[in-house]
Amino acid sequence: MRIPMLVGIVLIAAGAFVLLRGGTFTSRRDVLDLGGVKVTAEEQHPIAPWVAGAALLGGVALVVSGLRRKA
Repeated sequence: MRIPMLVGIVLIAAGAFVLLRGGTFTSRRDVLDLGGVKVTAEEQHPIAPWVAGAALLGGVALVVSGLRRKA
């Protein structure tokens, strides 16, 4: 298998997973840094469905282009 097709398959799987199950990412930020005391906050942000759809479409495009070159 070629690298673009493998990347396409991974993008399809990741995009479909996020569309079906939802996905979040966690960011950390410093709230207070006073001498030896450091307080951080963790925030979870949802991944927008259009990002998952774009990954899915990009993966399909990579797989289709890889199949066309192979034939």
